[in-house]
Amino acid sequence: MDEVHSSQGLHAAAGPGLAEECATLGGCRTGMAKVTNAYDLPARRVIHTVGPKYAVKYHSAAENALSHCYRSCLELLIENGLRSIAMGCIYTEAKNYPREPAAHVAIRTVRRLLEKQKDKITAVVFCTSTSSDTEIYKRLLPLYLPRDKHEEAVAISKLPADVGDENGETIIHERKIRIKPLPKKVIPKPSQSPAEVPASDVGLVQRNSSYLDTYLDPAFMSLMKDPDQRRQEQWEKTAQAQGGWNCAKMLGFGDIGGPPLSAAEEYSLHSRYLAKANSLNLSEIAEMKILYRGGVDSEGRPVMVVVGAHFLLRCLELERFILYVVKEFEPLIQKPYTIVYFHSAASLQVQPDLGWMRRLQQILGRKHQRNLHVWKKVVYVDRLLQLFKYVPREQLTIPDFVFQHDIEVNGGKGLIVDPRTKYIYHRP
Repeated sequence: MDEVHSSQGLHAAAGPGLAEECATLGGCRTGMAKVTNAYDLPARRVIHTVGPKYAVKYHSAAENALSHCYRSCLELLIENGLRSIAMGCIYTEAKNYPREPAAHVAIRTVRRLLEKQKDKITAVVFCTSTSSDTEIYKRLLPLYLPRDKHEEAVAISKLPADVGDENGETIIHERKIRIKPLPKKVIPKPSQSPAEVPASDVGLVQRNSSYLDTYLDPAFMSLMKDPDQRRQEQWEKTAQAQGGWNCAKMLGFGDIGGPPLSAAEEYSLHSRYLAKANSLNLSEIAEMKILYRGGVDSEGRPVMVVVGAHFLLRCLELERFILYVVKEFEPLIQKPYTIVYFHSAASLQVQPDLGWMRRLQQILGRKHQRNLHVWKKVVYVDRLLQLFKYVPREQLTIPDFVFQHDIEVNGGKGLIVDPRTKYIYHRP
């Protein structure tokens, strides 16, 4: 709104008072408008607005911002009780706005507002400073504001397909809010004559049940099972399955005996799962403590802990579990690592089938396979003391039932669990 960014010659013609008042307004945002006194100008008021900068990639945003400029000026005109306005080209050449598309936006916005406020505005004058802008307006004005039948016929054939919405703004169909219409209202039948309505109930509107039913969602009113009971039933159904989990088909992976994936296919599969895992909140899977990070083993390699009993009892959403596995293993698969698997209490008949495990290995990718040595590097231990030779005790978070199982199986030989401190002591 200062002299540098205003129309050329405006402040010089209005005098210093205009600049002083503009300094008190706190600027003006793009698409908005503010009004000041005219001072030495032959007008009652001056309406200021800020046009948008134009970039091809933000074409729709620039069109709508320019439309807001013209509409804001006309709305301020009406608010201040004025009935005529002379408007220059708000789209200056310094902001790179194409001249003819901008003229379309200006004229159609003014036309739309005049349709609604024609009784409050008597004249709108478009002022141009160059001959090229003058020719553009002479050619476009009859299309939007035809003066006779001939110009109306020409406008029908030459108007662009997109002339904006009811305000002249660009229509973006992808952003339109789709709201389902309300159900039809059922006119209630009076259950009793007006004479029978008590005097205290005068003014109350009575609606029968059929009228209310049109607005009520049966799913909202239906009785829901207790969440704990529903989860318990799911566990029982899972435990009763005798044929194992056909997880491959459950997850839409098709036949597990299909051809192996190529390196490019495995990389693409891993990338898709990793991107989806990073976009989701998987905190409920982390709280199950099926898979979690430990410290480092005796050789300095990172440790991943897997608790088999937690997986069999808690994991009901296998697809989300796979996403969590991909996310947790991603920092580890770049170099050698160690997996500590606790099998204590994992003696249920329900087990994931080999097809599911094979698919999980494919999703983790070849980097995971390169650092995974099943036949040469797997070590079976019968007690926790043997495990601590490979992974120091302070580097592991071990469930309490694993300690209890170790004591029951091994009779507590060489190992004592102090329930007060959760520390492990070696017998002398």
